[in-house]
This record gives sequence, structure tokens and C-alpha cells, in this order.
Amino acid sequence: MKFMKLGSKPDAFQADGKCTRYVKSDLSADVIINVGDVKFHLHKFPLLSKSNHLQKLVLKANEENSDEITMADFPGGPKAFEICAKFCYGMTVTLNAYNVVAARCAAEYLEMSEDVHRGNLIFKIEVFLNSSIFRSWKDSIIVLQTTKSLSPWSEDLKIVGRCIDSIASKTSVDPSNITWSYTYNRKLSASDRIVEESMKFRAKIESVPKDWWVEDICELDIDLYKRVITAIKLKGRMDATMIGEALRNYAVRWLPDSVEALVADSHSWRNKLLVETLVFLLPSDKGVGCSCSFLLKLLKVAVLVGVNDSSREDLVKKISLKLPEASVKDLLIPAESPQTTLYDVELVKCLVKYYLVHENCGQKLVDVMKNDGFGCDDFVLGRGSLLNVGKLIDGYLAEIAHDPNFDPTSFVDLSRSIPEMARSIHDGLYKAIDLYLKEHPTLEKGERKRICGLMDVKKLSMDVAMHAAQNERLSLRVVVQVLYFEQVRAAAGVQALNNNPSDVSRSTIANTDEEWDKTTDANEDCYSLKKHRSQINIKNEDCQKNDRLTKTSSKTSKSLIQLFPSRSRRMFDKLWVVGKGQSANRSSETSGSSQSPASLVPGDTKSSGSSARRRRYSIS
Repeated sequence: MKFMKLGSKPDAFQADGKCTRYVKSDLSADVIINVGDVKFHLHKFPLLSKSNHLQKLVLKANEENSDEITMADFPGGPKAFEICAKFCYGMTVTLNAYNVVAARCAAEYLEMSEDVHRGNLIFKIEVFLNSSIFRSWKDSIIVLQTTKSLSPWSEDLKIVGRCIDSIASKTSVDPSNITWSYTYNRKLSASDRIVEESMKFRAKIESVPKDWWVEDICELDIDLYKRVITAIKLKGRMDATMIGEALRNYAVRWLPDSVEALVADSHSWRNKLLVETLVFLLPSDKGVGCSCSFLLKLLKVAVLVGVNDSSREDLVKKISLKLPEASVKDLLIPAESPQTTLYDVELVKCLVKYYLVHENCGQKLVDVMKNDGFGCDDFVLGRGSLLNVGKLIDGYLAEIAHDPNFDPTSFVDLSRSIPEMARSIHDGLYKAIDLYLKEHPTLEKGERKRICGLMDVKKLSMDVAMHAAQNERLSLRVVVQVLYFEQVRAAAGVQALNNNPSDVSRSTIANTDEEWDKTTDANEDCYSLKKHRSQINIKNEDCQKNDRLTKTSSKTSKSLIQLFPSRSRRMFDKLWVVGKGQSANRSSETSGSSQSPASLVPGDTKSSGSSARRRRYSIS
């Protein structure tokens, strides 16, 4: 810490109790000056020689035949006045970062300028400020902290502005040129460590991190912190990531951990102001500079302390820009009245809505650039972010499915809030639906059917499809679709192995999609069944002539078909038999499965009525 000594005489000020100060001298005091609750018994000559304001006050007191002067509004109080009085007496006084602002304001009040005396106190303090204080990182922060209690004097003397400018300028200095001390209690990242190689040895040293300044300015009050961050941003030399890191550290430093402390009456106003200020200071660029996790935690606090609507809306929009980075845990924000759910589902819908708006705008920009012939690889984030949002919403649905107040309409609306392309597979959606049906067993048939209709069984993985085939909570139509599609997919995969073993996956997908589309045509049920069987069945005598690959494929087919439980297969067989006899009056739940894969199972002759259909077939 920098300091400055003024005067050369020994300190002769003494105290008589707590409220009286006097100078030990052979001469008796001829003036009493009241500053606050302290009386100073002093001598007129040394004071009047350097203070123009005291000259006026003494003259006025003489006119009133009084030897006592009162200064109730003296800046800095008795301590600041004592510094000025000692300077007038030529006694030794030490100025430092903690008292220099008070001394400067007091000297201004007493009008201790160069017009009254050459080399007066104002001049000396200004030299100290400009040559030492404002050149020191930590001293500038300390001085800025002391200015709050001395407002408006410190503002009028531009001490606050000069401190802020000094701090902001130092944060923009190249870290390699920093020579002053700073506080840094966090671990250095890998990018902040360098290796220098010399001619004789190789040593690893720790460089100054880019965010070296973050912790020190966290000691400032929120209003001064706001002005410092604003000044740093106006310099234009600090990237958004560093600004975001500074805001995160300030929030960690000052926001309490417990909900009770956040909403306590004694601190609720301060916490509300703090959150609103942090939201205001968030970087405005698309990258935001803060992690999505931090922003969502800040949103939780904002909800609890009741920030104004504009701050909340601004924060929600910034979070939506980084929604693909969010986690399910971060989205679990408690709901406010009048919502009856445990968590704020409407807020999540709002986040998704804003995200899709940004996504659509970005896609339109890409389309325009393509039409203009410009390269757009740098502007395309790809489909990955959208898929991440899809997984996030499915996980969120599964997490809140146990909420008894989470109604089916809200479940369906939130599920449909993201586009179809956001789900490449429906495993996560199936899990959410299964948990919701389990936790809400009293749903009506129509509601259950509506929720199950959110799934596309063609996008279920093999393991999930096996689970769905045995799931009694699903609607009957969905179970039939799962059984049918998986058997068709297995059969098509076996056929692809026989036709072209090197191109299994492509052939499987093409054939299964083709067969699934056929099942939707209720007017061609019988024809589709015959066509399907003619494509996927091979006579048993031909199977014996196949090579090792054909035998392996036959075993694979058999094992795939046997993956489904016998209960589900028997149920599917019964539905198919009934459906054949009553094709004209087929119910809505079985209309989507007009072809029965169960009839294709080797050795299953129960569904065959004629001798021709008792012939043995092998799926290859």
C-alpha cells in the first residue's frame, strides 16, 4: 500500500476523554471548533494561515462575540478534520488509501488551496493521488470503496470517476505486462500456463491469467461494481467470457446459499437489486459469456426474490440462446402462484419458444447466404444443438412426470413444443411417457391414447421396443404397432442379409419403412399381407441349399422374433385372427396394423386354416 508523510513536527495532539482534543503547547487555545460530537481546542494563527473557510468562520464568530465554531456537516468527520489541523500545525501526518479521500474532501471544505498558501493540502493530496494511488491496482479499489461514505463530495471532486477509470484501464492491460499484486484463489486453467525454454534449462512457470482482476473487484458494493463493469465494457477490450466470469464470481460472493436467507426481509431488497444489476450487466452478444447453468441458477434466484418483469424477460431470452447447454437439473425451477405444479413448466415452454425463434432466424440467414452464393459453414451450428434440446425436454418430462398436478394437456403441449426433427430416436420420449402413465394410473382412455400417440414406434431402439411390447400401460394400438414393426424390421433385415450382406442397414430401413407405409392402407389389407409374405418367405427346401451365411441369418431371424414375450405374441395373434374375421368393423386401435407378422413365425400353424397354409416356411 502506498502512503505519504506530511509535516515534520512531532504529533502534539492529545485527548481528554472521548469528545475533547487539544494541542499540548505553552500557549493557551483561543478557538474551539466543534466537529460532530468532538471539541477541538486549537489556535487561530496556524489554522487561518492555510484555511480560507476558517477565516470566514472566525470572522463571523468575532462579530457574534463568540470563540466557538461549529461545523456539523464536515466531510469525513472528526478524523478528517484532525488530519487537516495537524497539517496546519506542521505536525507529521500519514496519508494512505484509507484516509486520503476523507482528507481531500475535508481540505476542499476548508478551502485549503494554493490561493491561500503555497504547497497547501489540496495540492499535496492531488499529487499523491495521481502519482501513487491511481497507479496502484489495490489502492484504487480501496479508495473507490471509501468514496461511498463521502458522497457527494467524492463525486464532485471526480475521485470516483478517476478511480473507476484507473481500475477499468488496468483490467485491459496485457496479462504479460502486469507487475502489481492481485488476489487469485482459483485454479489456473491449462491455457493460463506456459512453458518457457532457455538455453541452459527448461522451467514451467505460471502466467498471469486473463481473469486476474475478477476477485478483487468483487469487494465493491453493487452500485460501484456496476459502474466499474460498465466502464470495462466501454473500453471494448474485454471479451464476453471474462465479463461473464466476473459476474459469476460476484454472484457467488454476495448471493446467499439458502432460500431462507434469499427471501429474508432484512436482505430481500438488496438481493433483488443485486440480481437485477447482474442481469443488466450480462453481455449482449449471442455468446452471452456465461454458462447456461449459471444463468439458470440466476433465474431461480430471480424468481425467488421477485425481480421486475423486464429483468426476468431479458434473462429468459439470454438463457434461450444457450438452451442446448442446459441440464435437466438446472431446469427444475420452482413454480410460482397461481401455478399448481411443483416446477415452472410454463417457463420451460417460454425458453423453448425463444430458442426456436433464434434457431429459425439463424436458418433464414443461412438460406439467404446460400442464395447469394456465400459460404455459410461458419454460421451453421448444425442439427446437434436442436437434438440436444430434444433430449433435454424428454429428460425434463421424465423428471417431472411424478408431479400429481402435471396434467396430460401440459405434458402433450411441452412434448410438442419442439419440432419433430429434434428427436432422432424416441427412446427418451418413451421413458417419459412410461413414467407419466405409471404415476397417473387414473387417466381416461382418451388421454392415455393421446399421450401414447406422441411416440413414433419406428424410432424406438430394439431394447426399448422389447420393453414397450410388454408394457401394459401403453394403449393397445401402440403395442400392436410395436410388435408389427419390430417383426417386419427383423424379417427385412434377414432378407437384406441374403441379398447383400454388406448393405444390411440401408436395406433394412428401406424395406421396413415400405412395409410400415403399407399397413396404413386399410383397403388393401389382404393384398398387402400376401405381398409381404411373398417377399419375406422362402421355402424350406431352398433354405437347405444356402451357405453358412444363410444359416446364420436364419438363426438370427429366429432369435429376433423370439425376443418378444410369448404373452405379447399370443395377444397379437388373437387380435389378428379377430381382425381377419371382422375386417369391415375393425376398431381404431388395430386399424394401423392390417398385416400380422405373427403369421410369419416359423412353426406357427394355429392361424392357418388350409393345407396350403400348413406348409413350412423359413424366414431368411
